[in-house]
Formats: sequence, C-alpha cells, structure tokens
Amino acid sequence: MRTIIIEDELPARAKLVAMLKVIDPSIEVMAQLGSVKETLQWLKNNTEPDLAFVDIQLSDDHSFEIFKQHPVKFPVIFTTAYDKYIMESFEFNSVDYLLKPITEEKLGRSLEKVKKLKEHFLQGNLLKILNHIQSPSSKDRILAKKGTEFIALNLNDIAYFFTEHKIVFAKDFTGRQLIIDKTISELEEIVDPTQFFRLNRKYLCCLNAIEKFKPDNGKIKIHLTPDCKEDVYVSKETAPIFRQWIS
Repeated sequence: MRTIIIEDELPARAKLVAMLKVIDPSIEVMAQLGSVKETLQWLKNNTEPDLAFVDIQLSDDHSFEIFKQHPVKFPVIFTTAYDKYIMESFEFNSVDYLLKPITEEKLGRSLEKVKKLKEHFLQGNLLKILNHIQSPSSKDRILAKKGTEFIALNLNDIAYFFTEHKIVFAKDFTGRQLIIDKTISELEEIVDPTQFFRLNRKYLCCLNAIEKFKPDNGKIKIHLTPDCKEDVYVSKETAPIFRQWIS
C-alpha cells in the first residue's frame, strides 16, 4: 500500500512512520508533507497514493483546504488532537478519525478498516460508497457519539430523537441511547418528513416508534416504543397536522 503523510510536527510524523513500519512493513510512505501549499504541489506532480494520513491543523491552514482545491480519489485517515472537526472531516473521503496521541493499536484498527473496505468493494466504487455512508448531508445515516467513539447510525434504526439537559440523544429500536451533535431543528431538516414528525419542542419521532396515541384535552398523548422516561404530548395547535401526517 502506497501512502503519504501530511503532518507539520516532525516528531509526530516520525512516530507515525515508525508505527507503520512495525504494523505493516510493506507499506510505502511516498511522501512526508508539512503544509497545504507543499501538499497541493506534490499532488499536482505525482501519482495519487492509496491512502493518506492527514493532520488537520497544518502550518499554513487547515488541511481541508487541500481537498477543497484538489479533489482526490484516495481514502483519508485524519489524525488530530481535536475532536471538533469530526463532522467536517467526513466531507473529504475520511475513513477514520484518530485522536492524538495515536497508538499502534488505534493505527492498526484503522489500517484494517481500509483493507476490509477494499476487500468488500471494487476500488473504483469504494469512495463513492464511503461518501454516501458518511457524508453529513446523507439522508440515510447520521453520526452519533458513544463515549470517545463515533458511530454511523442508520436513520431507519432510530426510534426517536429527544433533548435532555440541553443534550440531544438518539434512541434506536433496541433501546440504545447515543449523543447527537445537532439540534432537534437541524435534525428535522435532515430526516425524511414522511417518516419523522416533530412531536414537540423536545421530541422528533419516527413513524414506526409510535405504538399508539389518544386525545387528551385537545392535545394528543403519544406512546412510544422503546419507552421513554416521560409522557410525550403533541400540542393542541400541532394536533391537526399530526393527524394528517400519521394518516
């Protein structure tokens, strides 16, 4: 496998090269680059690699500028000390997002992920599939967080989204609960409106999660599955729209 490393910190770059040699001696590091300008020049004059390890904050700009100016066809593993760029990284062929300090174990898992993806898909279709699965604008998947891990959730598996203590959660049909880095209003723009309904300020619900509902003094009481910790109501004002939607 031919790879390039885009990293402006020399110790971090050297450590990554050393770990790659230990994990897989057959990996060829074609180039070690330290800036957006240097990388753009290299990509212009050389054959594309099979994989790139890319730090996000480089000496002259964010590495995202590389891919905005020079769209690439190879997969990218981002390496950074910050988790705040995780959503944006998926716009640029990201197959993994490693937080520093990077260990051999983490790096090995990332390389194994790349190999498995290549085994399952033809190389020409790999990035098209990855972009479809992981893009934040995708209509069938969304990124969720569990501890320090990020998980791509299929929207068809989500029963409902809700807010609690100003944090947005997704609960799937197995009862698993994960954190979502979006507001309920932002999620409402992403989901299929024929399948999800904004019940109230706190809940955005999938059609299949509505076990039953009944009128309650002009409002509508919703029984969700899996169960939630509180009673969920649709307001009097929204009740007619809900009835039309669910019919």
